[in-house]
Amino acid sequence: VVSTQSTGSFKLFNTSVRGKSFAVEHTLSDTVKNVTAVLDLVLAEVEAIPLEEQQQRFGNRAFKTLGATIGAKSQAWLEAVLPEEKKGGIVELKVYFDDSFGSFTRIDYGTGHEINFLAFCCCLYKIGLFNQSDHVATVFHLFRKYLAVMRKIQLHYKLEPAGSQGVWGLDDYQFIPFIFGSSQLIAHPSISPSDFVVQEVVTKHHENYMFLGCIKFINDVKRGPFAEHSNQLWNISAVKTWTKVNQGLIKMYKAEVLCKQPVIQHFQFGSMLPFEPQPPPSTLFSTATPLNLPPPT
Repeated sequence: VVSTQSTGSFKLFNTSVRGKSFAVEHTLSDTVKNVTAVLDLVLAEVEAIPLEEQQQRFGNRAFKTLGATIGAKSQAWLEAVLPEEKKGGIVELKVYFDDSFGSFTRIDYGTGHEINFLAFCCCLYKIGLFNQSDHVATVFHLFRKYLAVMRKIQLHYKLEPAGSQGVWGLDDYQFIPFIFGSSQLIAHPSISPSDFVVQEVVTKHHENYMFLGCIKFINDVKRGPFAEHSNQLWNISAVKTWTKVNQGLIKMYKAEVLCKQPVIQHFQFGSMLPFEPQPPPSTLFSTATPLNLPPPT
C-alpha cells in the first residue's frame, strides 16, 4: 500500500474541505499560488506542442514529446518556487510531479498517475513548504488546477484510460476529486446524493463543488443514459447522505486503488514517502462487484 503518511495527508485534505464550497473564504498563501502557477507552465507546453498526424484515433504521439519536455524542464520549474534551504527535496518532488501526468510510453492516464500528484502535494508539506493553514487551498487551488490541466491533456491527446474497469469504475481517469467533492457536499441544505444525476442541479452548482464538476465533465464527454455509462456513480446516487458517500469512497479508494498492485506497481517510494506494508482494508463500495442499489427516486 502507498505510504500511510501520504494517506494521512489525504484524510486531512478531505476533512479540511468538509461542507465548504469553492466560494468559501479561506487562506491562499503565496507558496500555494507559486506552486499552482507551475501547472500553468505545463499547460503552456501542451498548447505549444503540435499534435502529430496519425491514423489511430486514440493516444496522439505528441504526448511523448510533452513527457520529454516536462522531464527536461520540471526541475527548473520547481527550483524557481522553492527557497534554497528546501531544494534538497527536488529529487523526490520531481519524480512525483513528472509521473502525475500519465504514462508517456503507453500514452495513457489513470488513478496510478493521480496518486503521484497526491504524493507531490504531501511532499510539499513534508519539506515544510506548505503548512496546516494551506490544506483548503491545496484542494481548492492546487489540486483543482491539476484536475483542469489533466482534463485538457486527456481530451487534447485522446489518452487511453489506464486499466479502466469500464462502467463499474467511477470515472475513466479520476477518483480523488469525487472524494474531496463529496466531502464538500456534506450537510448541504439542499443538494443530496440523488441530485447529482439531475442535469439542472449539475448545471447550477458545478462551479462551486468538485463532485458536480466531475459529473458535468462526464456528461459533456459521454453519450447515452447516465446509468449505463457511469453505472457505479448511478448506484452511489442512491446512498442517503454525503457522509456515507464520502466514507464509502475512501474505503473503496483504499481497496481498489491504494491496495491494488496493478495500480500502484509503478509508484516510487523514497525518504519522504517510505514503503509501509499494510493489511488490505474492507470496502463499502466494490468496483469488482456492482452495488446493485435501486435507482434514486
